Amino acid sequence: MRAASRASQDAVLRAWEPVVTRARGRGLELAQQLFALSDALVSSPALRRGMTSPSATAEAKAALATEVLTGADARVVAVACDLVGRRWSSEDDLAEAVELLARVAILSAAESRGALDRVEDEIFRLTRALAGQRDMRQALVAPAFAPDKRADLAEAILGGQADPATTALARRAAAAPRGLRFVTTLGHLSDLIAERRDRKVATVTTAAPLSAEQTTRLADVLARVLGREVELNVSVDPHVIGGLRAQSGADVIDATVLARLVAARRELAR
Repeated sequence: MRAASRASQDAVLRAWEPVVTRARGRGLELAQQLFALSDALVSSPALRRGMTSPSATAEAKAALATEVLTGADARVVAVACDLVGRRWSSEDDLAEAVELLARVAILSAAESRGALDRVEDEIFRLTRALAGQRDMRQALVAPAFAPDKRADLAEAILGGQADPATTALARRAAAAPRGLRFVTTLGHLSDLIAERRDRKVATVTTAAPLSAEQTTRLADVLARVLGREVELNVSVDPHVIGGLRAQSGADVIDATVLARLVAARRELAR
């Protein structure tokens, strides 16, 4: 997303946060309406052009959004009008922004119930459960399967015991992948949750379990490197030959023996 779209999205998001905070338990309902708008934008090039055209007035675009959202919650209509009245570098960026606002509404509702930690943990566990399950990961986003069938599969993997917010987010990730892998979307959701606490999530892979002291020390080191408080999701992989590998978004810190051997081999090959 380029600068103009990013600025528009961030401005609307700042205004949206207090709205969904006050909505509390209605967040999921607002999110579903926003998801419907996102789907409409993705499926209709004419609608995307009509809502993002720089030659159309903000009033005309707001009128179009209001018409599309007939019967929707007034808060959804208001945020949609705010969105279309702003500048977008790409038509596709508007749908992406709508999708983000929907996710924020769901997470805000979970936070109001004190369930954000549970949702974060369930998303992480779902990501780990899909590790090594290549066929399952492909089925979750396969165009050959209908969106509702993919969503049902995601819910089935959760086992029917997950928080409603986790279920809604997982179903959406499967039903509308938007060209992304299922686990990639889960990673974005983990980052979004971390941002709500002004932290970064770092996924750490080690050959052996870390002690409480080691975990605390590692979190402190990564916080200094990344410039923000870090939440660790630690997993054990016996294939890691000593050391550890930490990833937070695009930042990767690989201190495994294998990585050092590969780096040394590259140096020798020069």
